[in-house]
Amino acid sequence: MRLISNFFSQIDWVLLLATLPIVGAGLITMSSFSGDNYFLSHQLIWIILGLCVFFVASNIDWRFLRRSSIVASLYVAVLFLLLSLFVFGTIVKGSQSWFSFGLFAIQPVDLAKLVFVITMAKYFSRRHIEIAHYRHILVSGLYAFLLFLAVAAQPDFGSAMIVFLIWLGLVVVSGLSLKHLVIVLGSGITTFALLWFFVFAPYQKDRILTFVDPERDIRGAGYNAFQSMVAVGAGGLVGKGVGYGTQSRLEFLPEFQTDFIFAAFAEEWGFIGCLLLFSFMAVVIWRILSIAMSGSTNFEVFFGVGVAIIFMSHFIVNVGMNIGLLPVTGVTLPFMSYGGSHLVAEFLALGMLTGMSRYSRPAHADTSSQELLGPA
Repeated sequence: MRLISNFFSQIDWVLLLATLPIVGAGLITMSSFSGDNYFLSHQLIWIILGLCVFFVASNIDWRFLRRSSIVASLYVAVLFLLLSLFVFGTIVKGSQSWFSFGLFAIQPVDLAKLVFVITMAKYFSRRHIEIAHYRHILVSGLYAFLLFLAVAAQPDFGSAMIVFLIWLGLVVVSGLSLKHLVIVLGSGITTFALLWFFVFAPYQKDRILTFVDPERDIRGAGYNAFQSMVAVGAGGLVGKGVGYGTQSRLEFLPEFQTDFIFAAFAEEWGFIGCLLLFSFMAVVIWRILSIAMSGSTNFEVFFGVGVAIIFMSHFIVNVGMNIGLLPVTGVTLPFMSYGGSHLVAEFLALGMLTGMSRYSRPAHADTSSQELLGPA
């Protein structure tokens, strides 16, 4: 009994319990528009696996990740994994992003995002005081660019943008100067121009052009975004009720179990339901940042901030594309979208953060925030 008590004693129950309503919202939405409950049954399996990963990861001492050799090995391993997709990967809807194993498939980019956060946390934890030196921005940017290129070439533009946002967010909180921020943004614009002319597939260009003018091709590239906005607007204040979302049930709304699950949810639960969903996600982000600020070293602090950036980026991008404010990029909604790879990676990230909190120092919070936001 004492062993079991110790196993659960350090769990941040507020963090974990805040994820469960979001998970439940995804399950209810899937069950309401899937007659044979295919998505529901498979998602339940991934949720159980994700929770098991969370509890195991919460009881691991992650201080070994402070070793440069371990972090370098992880980074090289995920980069090799992403590159091997071009040889062994399965093409799904135009993107070669999956390893197929018959009954299930794995998307390694979700794990790559987490490893990238670990890599950046290690790099900035040793050099954040010197972040004003531009060479550190270039070196960290090189780490980001290699992963960005490997993901964008699949092509998976949405995940590539998440990699960029992780890097940009961590660089900014590390104390990037305004001059360097302008240079970084200029570099980003230049990179986007190069990607537009030499990397983006025609359908990706259509998505971006449709974002600028959603009505330019409603029957083609703009169809998904248009139907999503219709579904969100149809929800009104209190929604149509569970099982009565016509856009999803009548299959006007495509990918309503993954990319557009927020639109399907909004149609059934309305504005009030969306506010509740946002509230629970805000609690998750708050707890992540609270744990991060009490990290025993800068590595734990940067890791926690990086995890928060992953969740915020996914949430903002997914909701933004569902309501027509951002282009459709195929980014999943944390804990809600159907799929196992992102769910397991999300619960692993929370488990790692909880494990790190076991050796945190609460008195470190004030000094952490000072070190995090200002260069020497």
